[in-house]
Amino acid sequence: MYAQDKLPVDDIVFYGDTIKFNFDKCTVVAFEDSLSVDNINTFYQNISAANYDSLVRDMIGYKTKNKPDDWVFYQLVRKVAQHISPKADNYRRYTLYKWYLLNKCGYNATLNIAGDKLLLYAQCDENIYDIPFYTRGGRQYVCLNYHDYGTVSMSATKFIEVPAQAAEAMNSFSYKLTQLPTFRPEDYKEKDLEFSYNDMAYTFKIKVNSEVKKIFNNYPVADYGLYFNAPLSAGTYNSLIPQLKKNVKGMSVKNGVDYLMRFTRYALQYEPDAQNFGKEKRLSPEQTLLYEYSDCEDHAALFYYLVKEIYNLPMIVLEYPKHLTIAVKFEKPIGKPILYEGSTYSVCEPTPQDEDLPLGKISQELSRVSYQVAYAYRPQKKN
Repeated sequence: MYAQDKLPVDDIVFYGDTIKFNFDKCTVVAFEDSLSVDNINTFYQNISAANYDSLVRDMIGYKTKNKPDDWVFYQLVRKVAQHISPKADNYRRYTLYKWYLLNKCGYNATLNIAGDKLLLYAQCDENIYDIPFYTRGGRQYVCLNYHDYGTVSMSATKFIEVPAQAAEAMNSFSYKLTQLPTFRPEDYKEKDLEFSYNDMAYTFKIKVNSEVKKIFNNYPVADYGLYFNAPLSAGTYNSLIPQLKKNVKGMSVKNGVDYLMRFTRYALQYEPDAQNFGKEKRLSPEQTLLYEYSDCEDHAALFYYLVKEIYNLPMIVLEYPKHLTIAVKFEKPIGKPILYEGSTYSVCEPTPQDEDLPLGKISQELSRVSYQVAYAYRPQKKN
């Protein structure tokens, strides 16, 4: 029933922070059996009988106190499961521990099994595009560990579902990010950015943190709103946003947005995802600052974030077949306006083009191409 060795789970280093979980040393529950619903249910019964209640309480306590977003909390679940049952030693058991911990921490997590494949799913209401999902009872479940298998022919493989076991496993899982962990100052490195505006050179020394790459590792392709509204970490924010606010102070809103557009366009280097990553990869604003190269979607995400943070203007995301850009609502439209739901917006191109496009102008090539509004931002009215 149990493995012989015991692993204490005391201190876990989590994105630069050391988290202490106080509970009795637990006996690792063995799992060497073939994958079947009966064997997995037996594992769940065994682990439920072991002394993991204190660990679960501490994890829920951490979540209640620190309020991490679901995706960040899932990284802690992975960390704890790895500490108890290393992935390289027994991948199935490692995945079963993640399933158990997600269930006990309140998430509606399920397993799908087929042969030697063990896929972990979580109920999620958001649109996710590059990982498997299935629906049951009108609810969508998305796969959290598909990347571990490379490619799996989902249509050609018959999977059997192992539903959530815990009574408290009721919560949906969200990929929305509202805050990033508080990183240690020593985790940051300086990065130089520069561009010219109205014949004046501007230089920036921003702080970037490679730990952010770990947070977004295996983050799926999702709706633009999830990426565009993802926050900057405190260190990166404080090294950039106050300086940008200082530089645009005294400018009109139009000129300030123009400044931010040209900063995004020319201070950051462009490269298509196919060359940069070998696949489609949408970057959050902080990732765009962190990576050496970024594409039009990433430039758009950063520009959107800067305009939202500094001016909080209504914006729409314009999606062309091979391009993405932003249009901003000013008091009076600039250039050829775009009409959307009764309001006029002006194109602000944050990605380098063959010509130096001013506010309100789209490239000549795209002027003849149809687009769709992929996302709209409307500022909330302050009480």
